[in-house]
Amino acid sequence: MRLRKKWWARPELEADPKVIVNPKEYKGKWSEVFGNNNPIYLELGCGRGQFAAINCKNNPNMNYIAIDLKDEVLVNALRRVNEEEVENIRLIPLNITFIEEIFDKDEISKIYINFCNPWPKDRHKKRRLTHSRFLEIYKGFLKNGGQIWFKTDDKELFDESQEYFKESGFDIEFLTYDLHKSDFKENIMTEYETKWTGMGMKIMFLTARLK
Repeated sequence: MRLRKKWWARPELEADPKVIVNPKEYKGKWSEVFGNNNPIYLELGCGRGQFAAINCKNNPNMNYIAIDLKDEVLVNALRRVNEEEVENIRLIPLNITFIEEIFDKDEISKIYINFCNPWPKDRHKKRRLTHSRFLEIYKGFLKNGGQIWFKTDDKELFDESQEYFKESGFDIEFLTYDLHKSDFKENIMTEYETKWTGMGMKIMFLTARLK
């Protein structure tokens, strides 16, 4: 469903110092933005912000950057973050295609990819956020030994992503086709996940570490 343009969203985002609308200016300087040397975790496609807000609240010694394309979506994430009164986060309105322009070598310790577009048609698969094309880009700023945590409800995407990770030099350390029945204890649910698991949908999940 296409989002209706909300002209008030961008001014609300720009008025909050937790939102970075000129992220290219901070490439290589994100620790300075947060004012500490805590590890920086990155969420690609944060949606309405439930996952980001809870993650920040649970991990005050972590810095968090959440990215989404649409102002109309990101403004809801900002409001959720402010409801939780967390400060260890910055939100960025950005097309993820340009992600390599805003982070420098070794700036990110962990990447979260939650329920990205599966792009099922063969001609579109290079657009997947887990595709080898993107994984090679992430390697430009993910620390050696850094992790990617990936969740999806699309089996084809999940199966093919495992091959992408292996091809790109990642070790898959944990993998399950039914996250909520696994022994993984650190899961934080997104809004999408909360809705669809309540209807019986299985969630697939893996963690992969850069060698």
